[in-house]
Amino acid sequence: MNRRWMIASGLFALGAFLFGSPHAWAEEGMCAKPVQMQGFKTCADVAKAEQEGAVVIYSPDPESNTAALLDQFHAAFPKIKTSFIRLQTGALYQKLMTERRAQTYQVDVLQLTDVGYALDFQKRKGWVHYVSPEMAAYKPDFKSQPEGYWTWGSLIIAGIAYNPNLVKPEDAPKSWKDALDKKWAGVISAKVAASGLEHVTWYELKKLYGDDYWNKFAELKPRVFDSYVQQFDRLVSGQDSIAHTGQYSAYLQFKAKGAPVGFVFPTEGVTVTPGVWGVVADTPHPEAAKLFMDWLLSAPGQTAYDKVAYLSSPRPDAAPPPGGKSTGEMKLLYPSDWQDFLATTTPYQRQWAHVSGVP
Repeated sequence: MNRRWMIASGLFALGAFLFGSPHAWAEEGMCAKPVQMQGFKTCADVAKAEQEGAVVIYSPDPESNTAALLDQFHAAFPKIKTSFIRLQTGALYQKLMTERRAQTYQVDVLQLTDVGYALDFQKRKGWVHYVSPEMAAYKPDFKSQPEGYWTWGSLIIAGIAYNPNLVKPEDAPKSWKDALDKKWAGVISAKVAASGLEHVTWYELKKLYGDDYWNKFAELKPRVFDSYVQQFDRLVSGQDSIAHTGQYSAYLQFKAKGAPVGFVFPTEGVTVTPGVWGVVADTPHPEAAKLFMDWLLSAPGQTAYDKVAYLSSPRPDAAPPPGGKSTGEMKLLYPSDWQDFLATTTPYQRQWAHVSGVP
């Protein structure tokens, strides 16, 4: 009996070493037995989430997109009321920091479209460490390190958009380098320096072609805008012929409305920046927040998000946006080292001021 006890104890210790004890799972933000819901798994206490009765989202997404997404969640969990605050990412993060300094905690789930802010918030211990069972479907590139603080909930993709009434498809640029043709001078647009997607595009094309690319781009006298809506409105009205760093989701939305727009997937690849999501520390509705994150990261949640926002999902099993391609059919360009990317902020802003003519 003593020998059997020793063997059992040894096996238990080995299991704890390899897989972690129940306490270790809790410490790592995981749960040992996720609950199967309709189409997804959750580690949230659903009964408590419904008792909390609310979930509050901070997001830089357009209001109509967030409202439609939250309507989908509310339809699945009618006992949980949803609300949100929408601001541009920088202003949203500033508001959050001001609230936390005042020890005011009203947000449950935060979305940011700038990895720099996500990393800064992680450093400040602002995210809850919660490893959603749905995170298993996401590549390591699309998750915080260590896993469980924040996750890419969407891919914001950019290529080259054009007006087919002004530019024949066969004459549209086929690559990022083609967009440097002098015939696009004065009729091409881009984003302002504050755009995370523009920074990624600058970073990736600089790696491919060096400073020469952006010096030549500056010669085209591009107009810059802080909103993809402005870019595409000008494209549709014929004020511009080409939208450099044209957002794929915007193209799909305008195309669905019958607007004259075309889109090129450059041969080098499309540039990508993430929509980062996570549960906020000191949330007033912790179980509802976890439940929302599990639903959002699931295939049904991602499909719902893609449908209302026309964004692309990092999940390979989620449906593509309406009228769009799967990301599996695209070559994606994004920083492999986000710290190195963030270190380029000052030279990027300096060069972009020269490119855009906006100090």
